[in-house]
Amino acid sequence: MLGKQIIYGDSIKTFVSGIVADLKGNTDITFHDFVSFSTIYRVKELYDDVAEKQWGSTSSSSQFYIKLNKNVTAENVERQMNDLIKKRNPEMKQNSVDFHKFILEPLSDLHFNGNFNTYSNGRVANKNTLYGLLLIALFLLVLGCINFINLTTAQASQRAKEIGIRKTMGSSRAQLVVQLLSETFVITLFSVIIAIGLSPFILKLFADFIPKGVEADLLQLPIIAFLILLTLTVSFLSGFYPAIVLSSFKPAAVLKNQVNTSTNKSRNAWLRKSLTVTQFVIAQFFIMATVLVSKQIYFVLHKDLGFKKDAIVVIDTPYKSMNTNKRQILMDKLNAMPQIRLMSYGDEPPSSDNTNSYGSSYKDGKKEIKSDLQVKYGDPNYLNVYQFKLLSGRNLRLGDSSKAIVINASYAKLIGFKDPSDAEGTYINFNEANTEVVGIISDFYQQSLHNGIKPLGIILPDKYHKRIIHIALKPQTANGNEWKTAISGMQKAWKEVYPEDDFEYHFFDEKIAKFYESEQHTSTLLSWATGLCIFISCLGLLGLAMYTTNLRTKEIGVRKVLGATVAQIVTLLSAELVWLVLLAFVLVTPIAWFAMQKWMQNFTYRTTISWWVFALSGGGMLLTAFITLSFQTIKAAIANPARSLKSE
Repeated sequence: MLGKQIIYGDSIKTFVSGIVADLKGNTDITFHDFVSFSTIYRVKELYDDVAEKQWGSTSSSSQFYIKLNKNVTAENVERQMNDLIKKRNPEMKQNSVDFHKFILEPLSDLHFNGNFNTYSNGRVANKNTLYGLLLIALFLLVLGCINFINLTTAQASQRAKEIGIRKTMGSSRAQLVVQLLSETFVITLFSVIIAIGLSPFILKLFADFIPKGVEADLLQLPIIAFLILLTLTVSFLSGFYPAIVLSSFKPAAVLKNQVNTSTNKSRNAWLRKSLTVTQFVIAQFFIMATVLVSKQIYFVLHKDLGFKKDAIVVIDTPYKSMNTNKRQILMDKLNAMPQIRLMSYGDEPPSSDNTNSYGSSYKDGKKEIKSDLQVKYGDPNYLNVYQFKLLSGRNLRLGDSSKAIVINASYAKLIGFKDPSDAEGTYINFNEANTEVVGIISDFYQQSLHNGIKPLGIILPDKYHKRIIHIALKPQTANGNEWKTAISGMQKAWKEVYPEDDFEYHFFDEKIAKFYESEQHTSTLLSWATGLCIFISCLGLLGLAMYTTNLRTKEIGVRKVLGATVAQIVTLLSAELVWLVLLAFVLVTPIAWFAMQKWMQNFTYRTTISWWVFALSGGGMLLTAFITLSFQTIKAAIANPARSLKSE
């Protein structure tokens, strides 16, 4: 291939001067072709589009890489760069509108920072989400260990005679502890083996929640070492306390059937209760988190964003056809379709991950105000398709030169106008040209609600920013087939104009929803985790109820003989355990509130943390716990007192 010619877009001619090895699948740099700046300088189409020397012009795909010399720290270079800015701009002040600061991002952290667009097709991972998933896994493991401890100690009396006989035959306490820990290890080992077998199916089940490229390759040495360490740790944590309890039984007491003579006020009772409280602290935390995340997602998906997002289809035409009239031919065909209300051409829709920014300035006669100005490109129909609210002035016109701009209210206020309408007719220095402000629109959200509203202007598109067609559909009737018919018609028209290219489209509201895909995945995972937490916690509570009723078997029999009703006995047995659930609610509420506040800080615009989030969690958990306890307490309450009072 060396020396061979490759032609892009029927006009951009390049020659292969080198071949690099295939990039690994786990890289964020997913390019296939590398075009040098020397080539860009020679090709007018590329030079005009890239505008490499216009440092005031940037987009979300702009990247600037620095390779540091040895023995040089990134912190030192970052400080020197910012000192240089201050030296060249002595009038610039901290927190002013023209304040700029360089921040060096380590290449190793690029995968975790969504602010850097590397054409990785959404492969950016969120560190907070990953840490959250690890925390969920840890909590589930802790719940499982607590559950095992409670159930094992609740059934300890069933093995009491075995332990007594082993001690009578000469087994030491240490030998019994080792034996019991070994039994726990075997159970844990089988659980790990089952989990390994299920992992490929689990990965498929949760494929939408896992970053692309993640595979169930469990034969890697670090994973094997982790599984071994995990097995040993879980075995010890879940098996040590039951082993100590069981091995402490005295043969004489066991053989006399006096194992359960202790009361709930024994020195070990507090630990079992503490473990149960811990379980319900975790379970209620997950319930509260799930409810709040769902509430925030509902908030962002239903908030007024400042533009119309429903019933709009967005089509991106091929870049290679930029210099042809094919886009206009396609629009003419689409315009004849009865399902289409209005069309516009330009660049990105109002809210998008992809952005373009230019340096701008405004002189009010006393001082010059500089700032970055985010730019959207659209023809006069652009404002009508998305139904922006025009506060003052007029829309763009096809007869306007490139020196006309519609700005948002935020930019008008930034350059000093208390009433945004007063900015109409003023001139700003934009993209190195004096540009007239012909209209002011109300603010809208240019990106997700994680980000704030930024100064913005809308201008007529040049030839490099006409590729995207924005189509507003008419409302559907009762049968609801109009949009489906419209998409089929669009596909047919596309194939007639671009037979070599695949037809790709998306509904704008679905694109907006994808802004919060990570939160939606988190909500789904939290729902699964919450269900597991409640199930495991209820099993642990059931174990404690079994333990308590076993200790109080004779007491229950005496109370029934003396006339206690089933309801009274159920209340007696349940009261203390219900109080444990209420105690967990009191403990978890401030913790959950603090954690929710921290998570909500990821959003510039967020819902409120309502009191009913906590009330719903506490009430739901209390009801679930009472139903769980009823299985054991009712069984104990209706038991024949003659059996409970009989002594072997």
